[in-house]
Amino acid sequence: MFLDPNIKIILISTISGVLSFLITILSMPRIISRLENANIIGKDIHKISKPIVAEMGGIGILFGFIIGIFSGIYLHPVISFQLCIALLVILLVGLIGMVDDLIQLSSKEKFFLLFLAGLPLIWIAPPGVGILYLIAIPIAVSILSNLTNMLAGLNGIESGLGVIAMVSLTISCIILGKYDVAIISMAMLGALIAFLYFNKHPAQVFPGDTGTLIIGATIATVAFIGRLKLIAFIILLPNIIDAAMKFYSAGVMNRQQHKPTQVNDEGNLVIPDQGFKSLIRFVLRKPISEKNAVRLIWSIGIIFGLLGVITAIIIPSITGNESLSHFFQFKEMFYYFFPVP
Repeated sequence: MFLDPNIKIILISTISGVLSFLITILSMPRIISRLENANIIGKDIHKISKPIVAEMGGIGILFGFIIGIFSGIYLHPVISFQLCIALLVILLVGLIGMVDDLIQLSSKEKFFLLFLAGLPLIWIAPPGVGILYLIAIPIAVSILSNLTNMLAGLNGIESGLGVIAMVSLTISCIILGKYDVAIISMAMLGALIAFLYFNKHPAQVFPGDTGTLIIGATIATVAFIGRLKLIAFIILLPNIIDAAMKFYSAGVMNRQQHKPTQVNDEGNLVIPDQGFKSLIRFVLRKPISEKNAVRLIWSIGIIFGLLGVITAIIIPSITGNESLSHFFQFKEMFYYFFPVP
């Protein structure tokens, strides 16, 4: 008796997620030890004792994701090309993150390199699309990678929001019948859940740009391969709001005036007198513990994650409605502007 093809792909996605989880959770203790021995460390400035913590732990996320995708390629070779492209993009972004962690790239250098890393996704663009759409793909990879890199700094905040985003994307993929794409989101989800165990308060390791950049790159990859761009936009709204607040405040004050979030004598986080605005500082209008601040940000992420899933539920009814479907037809016109000869 043969399994339904869709059920089979869901099982393959689950296997990919479980394998990526196991690889990451088993490899992280050794990775943390190696990072400490190599002096790839940083201070946890949001604690009174300022403990030393291993940096660049995103290597463990990347390692687990690679194994998860390889299992998907082996078990479901029909979409091996799409999975290989996704793996290539995430590997390139992870490599850029490693370089940034080690030598600190400038914002322009990082944006350009991430743009280059997103170029392979053009190979799996829908047939007949225009040049504007093709250019938008690597730009989106660069922007989304930077978005998930900006809302960061507290124990577990990046990996926790990544887990929420991947859960929402996976559920949305299943609701909309994009079962193949769920392999990508599940592989990253498994790795992130395992990493969160070591990254949650009190953190034993930080993800570094290696970890934060690949979260956004995975969201962009899933969004373009699965045609889930609206849902990805909704899920990323906390990061978008955070970036908008930072860009606004950075534009009206000098960089020298920026100060990091401080810790008072009780161990609670407080906003400094001067500094940029951000989503984290929005929830710190009164002193609270780091753990509670992260939970509040996670809650905001969960709200938008649920909105993304709700959007996936109602999309079929919108596209099936003659009047409302005009919105989607107008949106898709963008795909075919300036067609490639």
